[in-house]
Amino acid sequence: MESKIEVLSTVKIQHGPDLYKVVDALNRTLKHENLMFGLALDSEDQSKAIFTIYRT
Repeated sequence: MESKIEVLSTVKIQHGPDLYKVVDALNRTLKHENLMFGLALDSEDQSKAIFTIYRT
């Protein structure tokens, strides 16, 4: 069985100290809906974060 991950949306937002808590809550709450959320620090601007929504 092949697992394919599809990117649904990506947005650049202002980085904040509690963003990871939001991403964690979304992942825990919506994993049964085959959704996954990611957060990465923007390599070009450390004050920004890249928030991505995936369908698994």
